[in-house]
Amino acid sequence: MKIRSTFEHHQQIPQNNTCLGTNVNPVLYISEIPQAAKSLVLIFEDVDATPKPWTHWMLFNIPTTTYEIKEGTIPEGAVEGLANNHTHGYEGPCPKYFKGTHHYWFRVYALDAMLDLPAASEREEVEELMKDHIVGKAELLGLCISPEEASTNQL
Repeated sequence: MKIRSTFEHHQQIPQNNTCLGTNVNPVLYISEIPQAAKSLVLIFEDVDATPKPWTHWMLFNIPTTTYEIKEGTIPEGAVEGLANNHTHGYEGPCPKYFKGTHHYWFRVYALDAMLDLPAASEREEVEELMKDHIVGKAELLGLCISPEEASTNQL
């Protein structure tokens, strides 16, 4: 299974997809979904946040016919779970609130089941229910650099 976007793996996430832009999710392309898959789960997190990784966006029960998640949208039929602020919706990187480079992972999981969970589900609930049903996984790493760090790197 593969996931890609308009930015390359281990490259800067476009400003439009951060709080410094319009703060909408980037376009994501999913391919090579396993035949055994019945649904997909997408988790977007900042692994450099403290005290633990910060969930910026979570979708589950994404139809396996979804090969593209368009910018600023969720796929028809998908359920948007709760992010760390206990809110629904994409919460893009926000470099104005941190210093240095943060690493953001888009992880998509193929499951051999649909998840019987409400939209108000926390990440831990989704992960617990999906753990025995994963038949594929793909990852895309995006970077976000604080404006202070970016200007220092250009000197």
